[in-house]
Amino acid sequence: MIRNSITLKRETTALLIIDMQERILPVINNFENILQNSIKLIKGFKVLKLPIFFTEQYPKGLGLTSKLILEELNGYSAFQKMSFSCFGADNLFELFKSKKITQIVVTGIETHVCVQQTVLDLIENQFQVNVAADAVSSRKVIDYQIALDRMRKHGAEITTSESILFELLEVCGTPEFKEISLIVK
Repeated sequence: MIRNSITLKRETTALLIIDMQERILPVINNFENILQNSIKLIKGFKVLKLPIFFTEQYPKGLGLTSKLILEELNGYSAFQKMSFSCFGADNLFELFKSKKITQIVVTGIETHVCVQQTVLDLIENQFQVNVAADAVSSRKVIDYQIALDRMRKHGAEITTSESILFELLEVCGTPEFKEISLIVK
């Protein structure tokens, strides 16, 4: 028997946090939960020792990444971009390919702009994309909902932060399981 090919695998999975910047977060629907779920994913990926990447859209205008996110990403550097899609962020897609990353977990804002354009470009470049629906958002609920539907229609897996972490764990009873169980509580 074999596992489903879309199941996230540690050897091929990375986390991409898109534009969680200070100046725009306060106008984002449900932004506190989006921040907390993104932080859970960051902590979980660190426990599992998986790669994490993050972007900043025009930081001169939108500010830097949220301090709460940056505290968790101490030692990581942002990929700067002017394009809405992360396709235009300093050869980020090529870096994924060079590291043999084929599955990307996506969090960030805004769902209907930068997240959606990035997800569609990742799919077009043969990446499997898992969008953490509880860790992405937009200013308006309708934009969020339509974007999730559109990304799903074009091949993105729409899931949740907790589901992602337990899928990557695969089994219970390990020290990693205990750490991640504390993170998701």
